[in-house]
Amino acid sequence: MSCVLFTEHLTKDGKKIVEICLNAEKSLNALTLDMIDLIQPKLDECKADDSVVAIFLDGAGEKAFCAGGDVVSLYQSMTGGDNPDFPEQFFTREYLLDYTIHTYPKPIICWGSGIVMGGGMGLMSGCSHRIVTETTHMAMPEVTIGLYPDVGGTWFLHRTPGRTGLFLGLTGSRMNASDALFLNLGDRFLQTSQRCDVLDRLSQEEWAGDLNAVVNRVLRDLEDDAWDTRQSIQSPVRTHFDLIQDITDQDTVEEIIETLLAVETDDKWVERAQKAISHGSPLAVHMIYKQLKNTVHMSLKEVFESELVLSVQCCRHREFPEGVRALLVDKDGKPNWTFASVNDVDPAFLDELFVSPWAINPLASM
Repeated sequence: MSCVLFTEHLTKDGKKIVEICLNAEKSLNALTLDMIDLIQPKLDECKADDSVVAIFLDGAGEKAFCAGGDVVSLYQSMTGGDNPDFPEQFFTREYLLDYTIHTYPKPIICWGSGIVMGGGMGLMSGCSHRIVTETTHMAMPEVTIGLYPDVGGTWFLHRTPGRTGLFLGLTGSRMNASDALFLNLGDRFLQTSQRCDVLDRLSQEEWAGDLNAVVNRVLRDLEDDAWDTRQSIQSPVRTHFDLIQDITDQDTVEEIIETLLAVETDDKWVERAQKAISHGSPLAVHMIYKQLKNTVHMSLKEVFESELVLSVQCCRHREFPEGVRALLVDKDGKPNWTFASVNDVDPAFLDELFVSPWAINPLASM
């Protein structure tokens, strides 16, 4: 069985909606290079096919749209695997796919139900219509494995209200559907039971004129039926917005962390953020802060080019593989970070991670 399933849904006026389904339910549809290499040419083909009016992107099963990238394969290549160039190949093709989605000329509707993390956020964030449900759990938890929010994270985290993107990047805090809508990481709320209704209704439409308007019309109508469920889900990020603003209103990342850890509270949401930042990689904390600062005025293409530099450099140092080992391979939960605290991180070592290893970036012609 293929790791990606492609299904054509015929519309009432003879057009086609192409469903692209990540088909790796056991791994929570973690994004592999094989998946990327199947999806990219399909999107390129559909772009040039006038009979295709929209893409529907989803994942197999009920648990996850996509729980992240294939970091285990990355780990294997970083620790003596047969293909030392795998990280560069993986990230280059993944970011090209993400960029393709961001800039796609036709509607891409993403069914972002269940777990949406890391690489899944990269796929979803660029889609024109991002659907969240009552089971949606989003996060960019890279700080826990010695990485940073990539896959365009330094693009979409800049586009959240206030400094919420910075806070979420540093803490890896989870977000529900209401958070996603508040943060502009989701566009429409539907119930999980409406998944089939979306494709059925889209297939019944006539696709003349503005294609995005057709999708909006269908989703707007279906969203009305899910209003009561949506209203029952509170947004912790919205609730804690003022606190997030106070915590992040500092001059250095060290001061931000100190301020967060100094908050005395029995609020479980804040406590989880404190725990994550306490156990996460001190080097990653600095990477996240510096990457967000560096990219604030960059174009989308420039963001992906900068992320490729940082991601490949992370694969050439010990922090990222050590984080993956501790959390996902040996699962001992005891990473031996390079630096003991955020105050101990060597600025010169940090700066080296941002130096391009190429004369011409592999994404330069994107």
